[in-house]
Amino acid sequence: MGLFGREEAEGHEVAGKPLRCEICHHTKFWERSAQLNTAVATFFNFDWANPTATCLVCENCGYIHWFLPTN
Repeated sequence: MGLFGREEAEGHEVAGKPLRCEICHHTKFWERSAQLNTAVATFFNFDWANPTATCLVCENCGYIHWFLPTN
């Protein structure tokens, strides 16, 4: 079993271009989400209201590429 429960990493595109790892130039990634916590939201227990980023983790070297929502 692969990272985060997926069997195989996959290729991804960003802005219509194939993504290559910034470190090792590999082209396969596992996708996951990460909560972008802020101090104010955490203080008031509103962490659920924070935005979520998409993370693509390189299958080869483990480097994490972060992508913010574009809305």
